[in-house]
Amino acid sequence: MRQNGILMPVSALPSPYGIGCFSKEAYEFVDQLKEAGQSLWQILPLGPTSYGDSPYQSFSTFAGNPYYIDLNTLVEEGLLDKADCDGADFGGSEETIDYGRLYETRFQVLKKACSRAAGQGLTETEEYRAFLKTEEEWLSDYALFMAVKNRFGGRSWDHWDKDIRFRVPEALAQYREALKEDVGFFEFLQYEFYKQWNSLKAYANDKGIQIIGDIPVYVAFDSADTWAQPSLFQLDENRLPKAVAGCPPDGFSATGQLWGNPLYDWEYHRKTGYSWWVRRIRHCFRLYDVTRIDHFRGFDEYYSIPYKDEDAVNGCWRKGPGMELFHAVKKELGDLPIIAEDLGFLTDSVRELLRASGYPGMKVLQFAFDSREESDYLPHNYERNCVVYTGTHDNDTLRGWYEALAPEDKEMALTYLNDRGTDEREIHWDYICLAMRSVADTCIIPMQDILGLGREGRINTPSTLGGNWVWRMKEGAFTPGLAGKMRKLTEVYGRSVKIEKGSIKGDS
Repeated sequence: MRQNGILMPVSALPSPYGIGCFSKEAYEFVDQLKEAGQSLWQILPLGPTSYGDSPYQSFSTFAGNPYYIDLNTLVEEGLLDKADCDGADFGGSEETIDYGRLYETRFQVLKKACSRAAGQGLTETEEYRAFLKTEEEWLSDYALFMAVKNRFGGRSWDHWDKDIRFRVPEALAQYREALKEDVGFFEFLQYEFYKQWNSLKAYANDKGIQIIGDIPVYVAFDSADTWAQPSLFQLDENRLPKAVAGCPPDGFSATGQLWGNPLYDWEYHRKTGYSWWVRRIRHCFRLYDVTRIDHFRGFDEYYSIPYKDEDAVNGCWRKGPGMELFHAVKKELGDLPIIAEDLGFLTDSVRELLRASGYPGMKVLQFAFDSREESDYLPHNYERNCVVYTGTHDNDTLRGWYEALAPEDKEMALTYLNDRGTDEREIHWDYICLAMRSVADTCIIPMQDILGLGREGRINTPSTLGGNWVWRMKEGAFTPGLAGKMRKLTEVYGRSVKIEKGSIKGDS
């Protein structure tokens, strides 16, 4: 079954309030996907972003990002006045996100909505109480975590007072009572987030579009997960990391990558039957139709860096849970549509884990054209059970990448394409077509590549700070002409599909 989709973060959608959200523009994007003949919409993680603005460093692995709550929907529900939205400064550019302005102003507006909801009795309704009960296992800790964090001026939980840092029962009760208004506010935000997201997802599914979500392999140290369940992680008696996550030195970085996330205590997870992971993945499949698991190789071996090291040079590889984890997930949840992010340096044991799991791995065209060696990313080496991308959120755009290619690599790429006449301003379509006509069952094209953007459209440059996660698509950029071109290519390359009763079937 051949499918095609578009990678587009929710944050990058057009909207009048500084960041993409679950607004009418999101519903219009779904309509555009349908017009373009697509059956998949891949997004980035939906969790609340922390310092650095990365969706892969979140305050919670279960909570949703309050920035994605559509303010106009709250106006329609009578929880805000239009003036409440228009009077706030969410940043002045329609092409970038100003996270600093959002942080300073968005919550002020949302607090007005929460206050009106309480005044109108919404927070006492059966529906609202049912949500709190259904999500209690994570929501109670998350809401308290955020309220206490605000009380301590935003500081990481390891800098809180000792009693609440160590979750002394009396302190938990005291803070919950003293901060009950703030706790209620964060509960309200999650209620609105999930209500609006579920509505958008249902609309997409009704249009024949399935959502591919993303699950970061690690959680942030400064998160409700680490604070509330320290036994899940390799922490010392002071609840500080014994070691942290990252990647070793390689050709791209002489000192490696220091991510700083706490590492899992896999022995503890094994003793619990991987119950937290089962719960986490079950939650993902309430949010998404398909889930991409980031950094899949970390389940075979993970890179452990001594805590407080300033780079990744002194790290070492340690054994992960392997197939035992995925057997536990399958036993509890059955067969699931999972994509394994298997990029980077792969050992034979990682390849064997991928094969044993049966999950499709990822192929990225931008990694294919190295004139010095044969590459697994060249399309003639693909197997059907994989997902091909022109690039990911961590890559440059196709045009940006192509313009920076070394002359010998560009020569190889043009020879592979048998292309000597294309205007380089249109070269991105050659690579889009190359991905779409490959044997890969699934093909995903980043929105920026369809738009033909250069480096200005890049979402993230790994191992850099500042300027990441801010790109937004201008309103009207995804024109009917572009949608029509994508539809035609999708049909030509046999990737037109339709959804019937939740299953994907190829057009006959």
